[in-house]
Amino acid sequence: MKRFIIISGLSGAGKTVALHALEDLGYYGVDNLPLRLLPSLAEELSTKSRQQVMHAAVVIDARSPGGDLGEFGTLLDAIRSRGFRVQVLFLEADRETLLMRFSETRRKHPLSEQDTPLSEALDREAALLRPVRDQADLILDTSLTNVHQLVELLHERVGRKAEGRMSVTLQSFGFKNGLPRDADMLFDVRCLPNPYWQPELRALTGLDAPVRDYLRGKSQVLEMLTSLEQFLAPWIPRFEQENRAYLSIAIGCTGGRHRSVFLVQALAEKFKDDFPGLIVRHRELEAG
Repeated sequence: MKRFIIISGLSGAGKTVALHALEDLGYYGVDNLPLRLLPSLAEELSTKSRQQVMHAAVVIDARSPGGDLGEFGTLLDAIRSRGFRVQVLFLEADRETLLMRFSETRRKHPLSEQDTPLSEALDREAALLRPVRDQADLILDTSLTNVHQLVELLHERVGRKAEGRMSVTLQSFGFKNGLPRDADMLFDVRCLPNPYWQPELRALTGLDAPVRDYLRGKSQVLEMLTSLEQFLAPWIPRFEQENRAYLSIAIGCTGGRHRSVFLVQALAEKFKDDFPGLIVRHRELEAG
């Protein structure tokens, strides 16, 4: 089935990067298409042969001329009626990150006028795009993601789904840096013994053998690992049976460098054969 991915989100969150990443995967890309032209584009592409156009990726933003974003759900149904599998990708970032990005690039926000501060333009944009966000299959927070990481993430998640299987991501994170906004399931493991308080382990991570050995020696850690395995084993397939495109499972500890990393790695080893191509992310380690 031909795929039609709609990219939307906040200005400065990475929509253009996402479009180029999908074009690299062979998608026919269209930037800033007026909303009401979505069904017309789908109709045109549906007449193409399999060899001419297989998948399409379209960017829709809050400036969409002549289109009421409140009609977004109806327009999605119109595209599906033309034989496309439609998915909505929504990119966002926290306010501080967006303000910093606009400051660094000296770009003008598309909704800011001469008498409109950037902060107000961001609020207005978020409100206008709420109907699109509510329909999103995948919401990505790019606050802690650079351009190269976003491209890699899209290649992994969208490219994996093109094979017909649900894309499963296991990610570690640190609560002190905020919750991952794209998590479908979130587990808090801060109750476990913390290697950070061992001076010889503090500078290491859950990828290092001394930390792994320390955690494997703690009965509470092994009990938590067993509980997570027993919970996830039957439920991941059930999400896939519901025709989900993506499933993101996040495990968090205080700093996101020891306990959560260890558990994500252990779970990935457990499920790698059942879900080939499973994606592993360590947010705080990738952030440097």
